[in-house]
Amino acid sequence: MLAADLRETLVMTVDVMRDARDPWWVISSAAVALHGVAPIEVGDVDVLMSVGDARRAMDGLGVVPTKDRASSLFRSTLFGRWETPPLVVEIMAGFHVTTSAGWTEVLPRTRVSVSLDRRVVYVPDRAELAAILSMFGRPKDFERVRLLTS
Repeated sequence: MLAADLRETLVMTVDVMRDARDPWWVISSAAVALHGVAPIEVGDVDVLMSVGDARRAMDGLGVVPTKDRASSLFRSTLFGRWETPPLVVEIMAGFHVTTSAGWTEVLPRTRVSVSLDRRVVYVPDRAELAAILSMFGRPKDFERVRLLTS
């Protein structure tokens, strides 16, 4: 059972993604919740998509891409925060995480369909999601891996 604010945010997100031309995914805590893990705290919804789709989605939503798209751990070619839904939706394209091998692109190979209010949300499969979260290397991500794999 998803929290009402997460459910509403995901429905709004899927409606925006309807015109996407390329595959897209919800990742991080929202994806863990979509895999049925409970309880899980979800503070925002992270969406990975192609640069073209992200640009079109942001333009349609009036979201201005963030100029400073990098941190010491993450960077994106295009990044924006959609703040209209109950939870912030972070739109990321060309998303990379720094690892011992350097900057590594996060681009899932699996795509699992999750039904939600007559819509479909896409997430990486459990194993790939756990690998992505492990790559992030933060304590909260390791906890998400533990919940996802237990």
